[in-house]
Amino acid sequence: MTTPDTPPNQMSFWEHLHELRVRLIRSLCIVTGAFVLTYAYRFKLMTWAQKPFIDTYNHHAHLQGAAAALQPDTAFAYTSLTEPFFSLMRLAIWAAIFLAAPFLFGQIWGFIKPGLYSRERRFAIPFVLATSACFIGGAAFAYFNAFQFLGDILFKEAMTAQLRTNLHLEDYLDLFIYTVVGTGLMFELPVLVFFLARFRILTAKWLLKYWRHSTIAIFFASAVLTPGDVIVTTVFFGIVLEGLYFISVLVAWFAAPRKPREIEIIDED
Repeated sequence: MTTPDTPPNQMSFWEHLHELRVRLIRSLCIVTGAFVLTYAYRFKLMTWAQKPFIDTYNHHAHLQGAAAALQPDTAFAYTSLTEPFFSLMRLAIWAAIFLAAPFLFGQIWGFIKPGLYSRERRFAIPFVLATSACFIGGAAFAYFNAFQFLGDILFKEAMTAQLRTNLHLEDYLDLFIYTVVGTGLMFELPVLVFFLARFRILTAKWLLKYWRHSTIAIFFASAVLTPGDVIVTTVFFGIVLEGLYFISVLVAWFAAPRKPREIEIIDED
């Protein structure tokens, strides 16, 4: 005997608006609390953020036989007195968002939960764990792999042309945040597809049918979301997202609800 599936809660527009306001206030409070912590360690965060750039640059400098090596205290320049202050604050804000990511994803689930059936609400913990893991995993992939990939292309060209680096702190943080946050968000695609397929909104067959259209949309989105003067970043984002798209096809096939088998009952006299 099966229990009846509890239908979604019937909420008015103003109730939904109130629920959204509560979730946003809670999210803002937790991010603010995390920001207090990350801002206190802003200089260590900056050293951490510079590391992939400096390591990759010094690696290519060694290969080219260059004598000078970059150090954290001399790697970047600034032309405005307020640039270091606001750059470090922006880095601390994004670090706070990463730190609060599991709670933020929990608030997203809490907002959409009233509109789900009871059989769908049991995905709360898997949703929070999967989205958090994919977001942080994507950011880690960018930090440990993407910058090395970008540096192998960009620094090799610059050093072959015997050019000296004189980057601004703000310009580097733009590239760093775009790459790390953007890759983290891209890695959410399989999770999104899993739940859309689970709720019968899309299928693996539909994804395969429109893969060419999706490819165009993917590279267009990469061009819009990445810095316009770094075409290598755009191509990198597009390739990674295209790979995640085909992984999502397999995820959609796996997540698709299977039709329950009909059991035939035969009465024996």
